[in-house]
Amino acid sequence: MITAETLHKTFAGKGKKDAPVVAVNSVGFTARDGEITGLLGPNGAGKTTTMRMLYTLMQPDQGRVLVDGVNVADDPVSVRRSIGVLPDARGIYKRLTARENIRYFGELNGMSAAQIDARIAELAKSLQMEDFLDRQTEGFSQGQRTKTAIARALVHSPKNVILDEPTNGLDVMTTRGLREFLRQLKQEGHCVIFSSHIMQEVSALCDRIVIIAQGRVMAEGTPDELREKAGEQNLEDAFVRLIGTEEGLHA
Repeated sequence: MITAETLHKTFAGKGKKDAPVVAVNSVGFTARDGEITGLLGPNGAGKTTTMRMLYTLMQPDQGRVLVDGVNVADDPVSVRRSIGVLPDARGIYKRLTARENIRYFGELNGMSAAQIDARIAELAKSLQMEDFLDRQTEGFSQGQRTKTAIARALVHSPKNVILDEPTNGLDVMTTRGLREFLRQLKQEGHCVIFSSHIMQEVSALCDRIVIIAQGRVMAEGTPDELREKAGEQNLEDAFVRLIGTEEGLHA
């Protein structure tokens, strides 16, 4: 389980005279085990900054993050062992094969060779990677790079999974496959958080949705609860009403 409590993050303005930019302002929510929690919001809403604080890449100016009850600020090393992260920058090593990329991260997590081999076989089957597993990743399609990065993040079987726009730029069939994989993680009892600005994806996958705009949580709940709160039948219309701007139409 991952809990964010009143997270606040400010960045300096670009120029000396520019005012500081508040990227995240008192964001708080809980993502539970065995559920998929979606962070939904327009571009620039603060989703990625929030996620970076969740997975220890950034420290909040105020507030705290708890992962399975452990304060990220107190024990970031322990927290990192219990999370798997797909960041906004995929960053796979182009001169290595997909298998070598995954193996390297398994070794970093202290896994034995036998454990790594068994886990790679399991992930390759679930993510449908067998046909490119032993190819050098330079020249991979967007979908192949994303699958490799997800497998690399999950090689150590983390209880908590954080994915930043995992289907961004993927074709329809690859997106469908990844959606099924996320449902599989949920059924296995993982805590899954993913960010997106694609309404249909969030509606199809999420048990709970946290709507973020202008660095704030505008609303949260199940898809049905959000539609009821906004008085709308369609989740996209509910989203626009809840963030209070037509900006949501372009999310």
